[in-house]
Amino acid sequence: MSFITIISFLFFMGLVALISYFYTRGENLHTTEGYYLAGRGLSAWVIAGSLLLTNLSTEQLIGLSAEGYQFSLSSMAFEVIAAIALIIVAIFFLPRYLKGNIITIPDFLADRYDEQTKQIVTILFLLGYITNLMPPVLYTGAIAFNGIFNIDEILGVSRLTAFWIISITVGGIGAIYAIFGGLKAVAISDTVNAVGLFIGGLLIPILGLAVLGDGSVLEGITTIINDTPDKLNAIGSSAEPVPFSTLFTGLLLIGLFYWGTNQLVMQRALAAKSLKEGQKGLLLAAAFKLFTPIIIILPGIIAFNIFGPELIPEDAYPRLVEHVLPSPLLGFFAAVLAGAVLSTFNSALNSSVTLFMLNVYKPYINPNATQATLVRKGKYIGTGIALFAIIVAPLIALVPEGFFVYLQTVNGLYNVPILTIIIVGYLTKRVPTIAAKISLAVFIFAYALTQLVWDFGLHYIHILGILFVICVALMLIIGKIRPRETEFVLKENNSVDVTNWKYLYPFSLAIIASILLIYIFFSKLGIAG
Repeated sequence: MSFITIISFLFFMGLVALISYFYTRGENLHTTEGYYLAGRGLSAWVIAGSLLLTNLSTEQLIGLSAEGYQFSLSSMAFEVIAAIALIIVAIFFLPRYLKGNIITIPDFLADRYDEQTKQIVTILFLLGYITNLMPPVLYTGAIAFNGIFNIDEILGVSRLTAFWIISITVGGIGAIYAIFGGLKAVAISDTVNAVGLFIGGLLIPILGLAVLGDGSVLEGITTIINDTPDKLNAIGSSAEPVPFSTLFTGLLLIGLFYWGTNQLVMQRALAAKSLKEGQKGLLLAAAFKLFTPIIIILPGIIAFNIFGPELIPEDAYPRLVEHVLPSPLLGFFAAVLAGAVLSTFNSALNSSVTLFMLNVYKPYINPNATQATLVRKGKYIGTGIALFAIIVAPLIALVPEGFFVYLQTVNGLYNVPILTIIIVGYLTKRVPTIAAKISLAVFIFAYALTQLVWDFGLHYIHILGILFVICVALMLIIGKIRPRETEFVLKENNSVDVTNWKYLYPFSLAIIASILLIYIFFSKLGIAG
């Protein structure tokens, strides 16, 4: 790693820190709303930037590029379905959240069902974030950094030691943002890093196409169309990781959970200064999601055309970056990668502390805690969670590969089950508390059975879709047999303006039309080739 690389890395990281400090200085971080919800003052652009960078991590950059290298553009389904999910969240979920003045997603479940349901879901969230999100994010970040910049060779240490160094450095920086700056510091740093990731992310495929086309981007595109047209088919085959048919079963449900009921993500929109700003932020993020296949899937296809089929798929993105990026830009890109890891890590940390302090510590450990106490104690809890993730992350390299794959499968144990009871809770008035608890138990048990014990031969996304329908029907039947004594009425206690953005529906329709055109274009391009 050259001196220029190190300087450019430190410059961009320092710039992010300086901008974050400038925009958060003087903020009231001694109240729960100020610390955990940025004083409900986030604007549309900050919300959009923070949402995008929280979502885009090294796991996606490496994983989806590997799928582009090995298969085709069909994995873009995850990205375009996210745009549709964000539209639904802007129209349906966010107005209800802000009218109810909730700080955590489980808050609604306490009003709609009972405190026990709220605590069950809080625990599911915490387990998912602390064990299944934060350590793997640091681990994949360490893989990316070491693969691109050869940290182990530069420092003369083992691969595992390099992972420790990277995890401690990145995790430590992320903890500082999340613990001492609250949600606003996280959101501001995310927004700046999002700009860097968007620029740096687009540079990789552009430079890659130029290399493939002997200096011409258009020639590079022509080479892919002529030599590997099948990889440009957005429909793909049923044997690919994300079959097109999943768009019509469980894929939208996964998207709705992630973008609409996941505390990690929704905390940004809940901190909006108004419903209008929140909706604009969500739809801006939806529009930008249409570009992410270029950033995270196309590089894998370019790598296949440059290096051939001999690479390990997970090495495609690091090899392409190393091959096409000039040395002076490597430091900038290292900072961009660090930002991607930092965003997901510190967002998960901030949301974990929010959930624990407001849903566990306040009601059960110290009911009389003041807001200042909740913030102060939350910093201690955040430090402990961060240390746990930093310690566990490198150890993932020591266990069998199947363990890491298992961690990813675990997501299905809580994402769509939680979404199910939230949707039914909002759309019905008489479904009782017991229905939500039975639904959670049946969904989690049945999904675990299909993934760990009994292979039905169906894609796991299809299984999530089937179980969703079954559990919704089960809740409705219980609601008919044993309805609530009184109808549920959504309490309106909004602390911000809840007027809809006037361009909400036209902008949403434009995004949907763009999605259809993208699919038509790439499906025909692949078939024609």
